[in-house]
Amino acid sequence: MDIRSVEIKQDMPGFNSFFVSWVCQDGFNIVVDVGPANTADRLVESLTAQGLERVDYVLLTHIHIDHCGGLGGLLAHYPMAKVICHDTAITHMVDPSKLWNGSLKVLGEVAKAYGPPRPIPEKRLIPHSVCDLEDLVIIETPGHAIHHLSYVYRDRLFAGEVGGNYFIIEDTEYLRPATPPRFLFEVCLSSIDRLLSLNDMPIFFGHFEQAESSHRLLGISRKQLMLWKEIIYEEVSKGDQELLERCMDRLIKKDPTLNGLGRMKPDVLKRERFFMANAVKGFLGYFKERDG
Repeated sequence: MDIRSVEIKQDMPGFNSFFVSWVCQDGFNIVVDVGPANTADRLVESLTAQGLERVDYVLLTHIHIDHCGGLGGLLAHYPMAKVICHDTAITHMVDPSKLWNGSLKVLGEVAKAYGPPRPIPEKRLIPHSVCDLEDLVIIETPGHAIHHLSYVYRDRLFAGEVGGNYFIIEDTEYLRPATPPRFLFEVCLSSIDRLLSLNDMPIFFGHFEQAESSHRLLGISRKQLMLWKEIIYEEVSKGDQELLERCMDRLIKKDPTLNGLGRMKPDVLKRERFFMANAVKGFLGYFKERDG
């Protein structure tokens, strides 16, 4: 089976080498995730430039607008394509108004840069619970999103963001949790353990990178979540004054998997600090909800 990445270029500074679709070709042509709405035409141009005349299936790991927003544009170009997504995501694909409004609330100007997703005809959508595509195993992995799915296709794991976001920065591994509000720690940890219970295999992340060992990277991600929980809770116990800033400062000092921050270009660093802050907010919301 041929698997390749297709980068989806962005206009926002720091957001290149960030969005990717994974293309699998054997008996079927499969595309995993499609990036934001405003760059759907770039994805289609890249796919056609690579000679992809047909897309049989699109696999959505989750319906955050940076992963599903480009779906309308892609389906318009590939009228034969069907989309596999979480059962509970169907209504938000058909009518994305709530999805869009929620994205604006959480991401603000970044959401506007991504663009609003287009409505998708229900007949193009396949609920994950009834999908019977040969050689495809679908695993429910809530955590990053309640409707998050991971896919194993021919012994390759497409993990979306359940194991965080993984990049190679000047030969340095960098891993950041993807834990935006509303974040449920135990649910996320159970999803990682579910994937760790599978055989070790190559892993393909929702943002750009891949690695040969799913067990190694998911193990690092699990350990990182435990460390973040400990550090952030210690800061919560000290009071609310400049809490977010204190958490981020301590995490950068204490978490070795964030060492790549020091090697990033300024615009990429700005992007990562934005999403890191959002991940910390997920933990803060979790503690507030847990402890009342």
